[in-house]
Parts: sequence; structure tokens; C-alpha cells
Amino acid sequence: MSTNDACSNDAAKNAGVARIDMKLEVVVIPVSDVDRAKEFYERIGWELNIDRSAGEDFRLVQFTPPGSCCSVHFGKGLTSAAPGSGKAFLIVADIEAARDQLVAAGVEVGEFFHDGPEGRGSGLHPERLSYRSRALFSDPDGNGWHMQEVSIRDPRRG
Repeated sequence: MSTNDACSNDAAKNAGVARIDMKLEVVVIPVSDVDRAKEFYERIGWELNIDRSAGEDFRLVQFTPPGSCCSVHFGKGLTSAAPGSGKAFLIVADIEAARDQLVAAGVEVGEFFHDGPEGRGSGLHPERLSYRSRALFSDPDGNGWHMQEVSIRDPRRG
């Protein structure tokens, strides 16, 4: 099964809508202090791709989480969104190791919890099912990162 097939929308396909391969490349997160945000994302091990300015009113910083095909942009003159209003999900293969690495880097990470048909519970999911064990952390502005453990990726996700 190709990525296009795995990520297809049956309703759109059935309606005769042509499928065009689209991949999420960058998400903009709003920050109040660009240098403080840059230091934070360097400290947690994300790869700095770009840091460039065009005058005093524009600065673009791009980081990519390890193993990700999608990056984040922040800077000056990029968005009118309030600093700290960004929310995103990260998937990790081992949530305990990911949490330990973040804590070792000085990041406050919430306790583990799990979600599923049975509702929300504290701690790791008892069976460690994919997409169920989670933990939250934020950058210095309060942009929220919701980590979830994925050991077997949903085939519909590509």
C-alpha cells in the first residue's frame, strides 16, 4: 500500500476528487523571545536548520525534531498569534526514554497518562498500546507539546 493509499480519504475518492500528495512541512509557533526559544529547542536536541533575518522586523528560525519530516518556524514578523498559543503532537517510539531525555535537559514534563475507549487514566497505558501513553511539556512561552508513544503506526496514517 502506498503512502497515498494509506492516507486517502474514501469520501473524497468516491466523490471523484483527484488526490494530490500533500505533506505537512512546517508549523509556525508563536514566541515572545526568539533567542530564548532558540536556546530551548537547541537544548532539547532539535536540529537548527535556519536562522536568518531580513532587517529589524523579520527573523526566521527553523528547527526539526529528530526523525521528523516536519519542522517548526518561529521568529519575528511571522505570525500575529499570541505567544504560547501553539499546540502540537509529537510521536515517540519510547515515551519513557523521551521523557527522561527532556527532563535531563531541564524541561518540566508532566506525568504519564493514557487515553482510550476506557477514558483517561494516570500512568502509562497498561498494555502500552500505540497512541495511548502520553506526556505533556511546553516551551518557555507555553506552546504545548503533547507526546504520545507509537510503537505500531496506524496504517491509515502512512
